[in-house]
Amino acid sequence: MSTGDTAGAQPAKTQLRVGRLVKAHGLKGAFKIELYTDDPDGRFTPGSTFTLQVPESSPWHGRELTVREFRWMNSHPVVFFQGVDDRNAAEELVKAMLWIDQDTEAASTEDDAWYDHQLVGLDVVRDGAVIGRVVRVDHFPAQDLLIVKPSGDEREVLVPFVSAIVPEVDIAGGRVVITPPTGLFEDLPADVDDEPEPADAAVEADENPDSRED
Repeated sequence: MSTGDTAGAQPAKTQLRVGRLVKAHGLKGAFKIELYTDDPDGRFTPGSTFTLQVPESSPWHGRELTVREFRWMNSHPVVFFQGVDDRNAAEELVKAMLWIDQDTEAASTEDDAWYDHQLVGLDVVRDGAVIGRVVRVDHFPAQDLLIVKPSGDEREVLVPFVSAIVPEVDIAGGRVVITPPTGLFEDLPADVDDEPEPADAAVEADENPDSRED
């Protein structure tokens, strides 16, 4: 699942994340890319421009990348950008996120892709009951997280935004359906050690004859 974001280190405009530069490939500035789009050949046509999400300390901070070439190599997507002509330049951009401007009034044409502003405020439903609401979305290289505030609780719960845990996003219905693992929203039950098991009680009785009944 992928989302656009307008807060924190993300670009100021409403945008959709479409890829992450995973590693440098070869000596001519190419990258292997992790795709967050269902139409990579359409998104990465020569001349397409992307906003970069990189640390502020990066020399690429605040800059954009324009696609020079996109190809498939052994079923892996590989992309070349203008101005990135060798491996050293490519290494500076490894782990960078790529974002593209989107029309906030237009519905996304991609499956499993939402803007952050569409998700924030949605009711969170588990087993048919509303248990909280989405207060923000955090983005990390490995996955996105829905930050959920449970009903009547001041804490925040971090829910991995993956289909196994968030199987349904219903923007029109104002809700997301979740199937969280045990312990994500409630504390796991503590071990009860105060009362002895029946076998332990029998042993204790044998060791303390005075406690037996006549």
